[in-house]
Amino acid sequence: MKLEALVNPSVLTQPVYEPGKPIEDVARELGLDPSTIIKLASNENPFGPSPLAKEAAVRALDQGGLYPDGGCVALRARLAQAWGLDARQFVIGNGSNELIELLGHVFLRPGDEVVMGNPSFAVYKLVTLLFGAKPVEVPLVNHAHDLAALAAAVTPRTKLVFVPSPNNPMGTANTESELLAFALGLPEHVVFVFDEAYAEYLETPPDLRQLMREGRKVVCLRTFSKIYGLASLRVGYGYASIEMASLLNRVRQPFNVNAIGQAAAIAALDDGEFVVKCRRENHVGLRRLEAGMQALGLATVPSMANFLLVKVGDGARVLSDLQKQGVIVRPMRAYGMPEWLRVTVGTECQNERLLGTLAKVLQF
Repeated sequence: MKLEALVNPSVLTQPVYEPGKPIEDVARELGLDPSTIIKLASNENPFGPSPLAKEAAVRALDQGGLYPDGGCVALRARLAQAWGLDARQFVIGNGSNELIELLGHVFLRPGDEVVMGNPSFAVYKLVTLLFGAKPVEVPLVNHAHDLAALAAAVTPRTKLVFVPSPNNPMGTANTESELLAFALGLPEHVVFVFDEAYAEYLETPPDLRQLMREGRKVVCLRTFSKIYGLASLRVGYGYASIEMASLLNRVRQPFNVNAIGQAAAIAALDDGEFVVKCRRENHVGLRRLEAGMQALGLATVPSMANFLLVKVGDGARVLSDLQKQGVIVRPMRAYGMPEWLRVTVGTECQNERLLGTLAKVLQF
């Protein structure tokens, strides 16, 4: 008997997520020195973690022989202090990706529907398919989520609706008033999942806590992977009503978040100066990239995150030529946008190198 005959049939058709290519892989494939390569593909913070987070991570290594706090008690307490919520309203995940999977465990069964924008973060669809549910993809309008169209796509079978703001891979965002009106218009049987992975790059992010106080079925997701610079440690969190968070914690694996990540995340929350600096530098870098792309005659999508979507024509060819020059960016082929590339905002030096290399590549 072949192994696949024993497998859940849906696994055989499950799409696979394509991450940004690591520096080491590109160096090995192209014979490049890794130290000469810049990676602007995965929306990581080019400034890395804050000094406070690094110090806390190193201290946590002294206790590396012990299991981490299985309930993430200290981190949830610190988040409760930061948000003015009850610590029981938080659930901590191995990145916010795990929280999306936990939502699937709690709410999705075969035949259910999940409404999402298209294009949007690929993991929404992957998790939906993993649990045998049906993804209902609603096209964006002018590169932004059409909330009215999302609402119109809801049926009696809909369990979850995902809205990320800013949206990956577009960088566009919805206003707080738009999001509140959308949430209030959803029927009782639908859970609204608001993905705030890039919210810290906004000067004034939307605040949906009032919906929780009113008993609305809403879950907000955040991550320490982006502006906090802790992508390698995989720490994300969700906040919701106590009842909602309790359900998600029921299906969370014990010790799902390592102690080093927990310690670094707590310290990162205390480093407000670092966050402000990164937001400011990102704004300057984003404007520089937009101006540079315009000077090259390339169309972009106005972004409010830490990345920029750029229309380059032959995306595969430009991607390959950039990599040969030691510049890694993200192809958009998997999102149905083969003419586009997504570039992360880097340091000033990285941004200038990207623009200079792209100018040469476009002449080929």
